[in-house]
Amino acid sequence: MKKFKIGILFLLLGILVACGNNESGDNDSASNKESKELRLAHNLSEDHPIHKALTTFVESVEKKTDGNITFEIFPNGVLGSESDVLEQVQNGSVDMTKVSAGALESFSKEYSVFSLPYIFTSDKHYRNVMESDVVDEIYQSTEDEGFVGISYFDSGARSFYTVDKPIETPEDLEGLNIRVMDSQTAIDMVDLLGGTPTPLGYNEIYTSLQQGVIDGAESNPTALTTGQHGEVAKNFSYSEHTNIPDILVVSTDLWDSLSDEEKEIFKEAAHETRKEHTELWNQAIEDAVTEAKEMGVKFNKVDKEPFIELVQPLHEEYKKDERLAEIINSINELDK
Repeated sequence: MKKFKIGILFLLLGILVACGNNESGDNDSASNKESKELRLAHNLSEDHPIHKALTTFVESVEKKTDGNITFEIFPNGVLGSESDVLEQVQNGSVDMTKVSAGALESFSKEYSVFSLPYIFTSDKHYRNVMESDVVDEIYQSTEDEGFVGISYFDSGARSFYTVDKPIETPEDLEGLNIRVMDSQTAIDMVDLLGGTPTPLGYNEIYTSLQQGVIDGAESNPTALTTGQHGEVAKNFSYSEHTNIPDILVVSTDLWDSLSDEEKEIFKEAAHETRKEHTELWNQAIEDAVTEAKEMGVKFNKVDKEPFIELVQPLHEEYKKDERLAEIINSINELDK
């Protein structure tokens, strides 16, 4: 009888140990699926098409990961300027942001091709390029800088707008101070076209136009309304010299921590979001033109050929770099 009781005791101990091991295994499994709370920041308002698109992106990722990955969005530049937030992505305090491809030139020379004037011959060509393997390689070029790209948003064709006379030919730019982004490509472009490039922050444009520090700037029509530049600049000329995309970037540390399945979810959500953004963006451009006309802005057609011819030396200069020449040639070979 005593032996029987001892046997029962050992059996119970074995069951308890097994249960303990199972619980430990369950905990390990839960730990492997530890939830991620991410921070996504940008400097645009909550009614901007990109914010609306990013909200859709966040909702899609959260749904596709069953809530295992969640986000907190910081809009309106509450965490700083575009460059400030990008720095925070690099140091890991922010996980994702949207940044102009033009601002990424200082991190990777490959991004500079997006700022080349008339590198895209049509909207169709632009989208074929942006959804090609060529751009996927450019996205990875900043991996060692602490972030990688995963998608893009259309930020519209950039054209010249001025206080007084329209810019219908390159000669019309002579003697004019034109605000450009802090991009060497943009500076060289305006210089080749005969204007005087003046790098300024976006928030300085309105007062600079008003005070005569600059005679004009270059952007898409939304600048006339959201930035109220149309109150001062009364001529918008459709030179459509560049179409510089916004890039959705993610920190390298976060990207490397994601499973292959999670990476695919991010890319799929970004692709779906891009379609929504395109519709929102096209509507925003249409609304901006209507509103700007009510502000008294005149929209002018432009013969682009003289502009295209004058910027060709910039293309040739870029092609002196073997890697940039490879990218430019690949872009030129894609369906237009």
